[in-house]
Amino acid sequence: MQFNSFIFILAFLPFFLIAYYVGNKLSVKSGRWIIVFAGLVFYYHAGLESFITILLSSIINYFFVLMLKSVHKASRAILSLSISFNAILLLFYKYVSYVVTTTNVDSLTSDVTTNAFPQNIVIPLGISFFTFQQIMYDVSVYKGEIEKVDILDYAAYIMFFPKMIMGPLVEPKDILSQINNSEKRKINFNNIASGLKLFSFGLLKKQIFADTFARGVKWGFGWGYSNIDVITSTDMILTMLFYTFEIYFDFSGYTDMAMGISKMINIELPINFDSPYKAVSIRDFWKRWHVSLTHFFTKYLYYPLGGNRKGKIRTYINVMIVFLVSGLWHGANYTFILWGGIYGLLQVLERIFDKYLIRLSEVVRWFYTFSVVNILWLLFRSESIEQWYNILCKIVKFQSTEISVGLMESFILPETPLLFRVLHLTRVDGSVRGFSMILFIVISFIICLVPNNNYKTKERRSIMDMALAAAAFMWGFLCLCNESVFVYFNF
Repeated sequence: MQFNSFIFILAFLPFFLIAYYVGNKLSVKSGRWIIVFAGLVFYYHAGLESFITILLSSIINYFFVLMLKSVHKASRAILSLSISFNAILLLFYKYVSYVVTTTNVDSLTSDVTTNAFPQNIVIPLGISFFTFQQIMYDVSVYKGEIEKVDILDYAAYIMFFPKMIMGPLVEPKDILSQINNSEKRKINFNNIASGLKLFSFGLLKKQIFADTFARGVKWGFGWGYSNIDVITSTDMILTMLFYTFEIYFDFSGYTDMAMGISKMINIELPINFDSPYKAVSIRDFWKRWHVSLTHFFTKYLYYPLGGNRKGKIRTYINVMIVFLVSGLWHGANYTFILWGGIYGLLQVLERIFDKYLIRLSEVVRWFYTFSVVNILWLLFRSESIEQWYNILCKIVKFQSTEISVGLMESFILPETPLLFRVLHLTRVDGSVRGFSMILFIVISFIICLVPNNNYKTKERRSIMDMALAAAAFMWGFLCLCNESVFVYFNF
């Protein structure tokens, strides 16, 4: 089930909110049961196979949790076993099919050998996220951060649907302390208003900005790349920029919507997206992009490896390991591994030359960071390293500054003529080719670089804020007929 769908906005979300607050009036446990039931219904909508997988995974993980609580002498071994189980489950679903398909192809003859192993494995929705959350719960029990193990608490933590599919990754104690707080079970209209505002802005980001840029990206990688001799260098540069904006507004939109839904029931999720395109270094970028994932890898991988406590060389090795694992986590393709490896290498180089880089002006450092992020998002989006290399070659040669009509037309929305008439832009559009595209690019840069992050202004409820939120909701809602999947659903 998508946040940006009629069934979610008109049926699921209103019924969930009503049931949650009514349930909390009836008994202490009812609210948690509503959260669990809502999560199961939300996830069941993704398909029976995915539903069965998360159920079995949760049952097995809870068995490990009970063992961690009861068998103290072997708790380290039990924790290792539980982490291994989750890692194997993740590897199986995300990588086995890819490895089998790859090894079945003879690189010299391109003949596919027969193999009885199933290659069309259905990857459960959000497995990367709910598996990591199960590891976090197991570790929290092992460390004694969760004193009382309760199956309803565990189920509510795992099945809390706003964070289930794409995060943020939340420490169990942080969310359970809120779910079990009697004051937070009471309806708070200020929080509902703040939550609706966040949700509305997130819906607009996804439906209008992310999906519009996605059409441009689809044209560039579809018709454009398949006609690489015809497409211009400027087309490829713009396609690269469009994907940079697509993934930004897509992920930022989902995050705002998840935060908004949680806020409506008085639960605060941690910041997960902190205006990353304002970053002035690669290290700064990763402190702002997918904040909770960075925190997870830092706490559960970087620190156990030794962090920066065992000398510079060991620190650099640990950084490389973390980013290679991060790349592998994103998907079963050499592009992701290279993507993670390059980011790791750049982090190491920044640590080495930091005292020189800091002397550069902030504008230069921003331009360098944004350019690198663009190039690496292109790798992230490419189907192969070869495709990424060919596109970069096309860009570097820069043989033409012409922009293809098909790419510009990707930005013409059904409401564009009406919008231009309202803003008195009809004549301008008649004289400037691709005015819609230019407008999207300019507005996107402004949104990414100028205002404060929505998370940081979520408590502000001025008349102007709420009017903008209402307009954002209406515009986004009217575009739901073009419902699309969020980018990170694939991970």
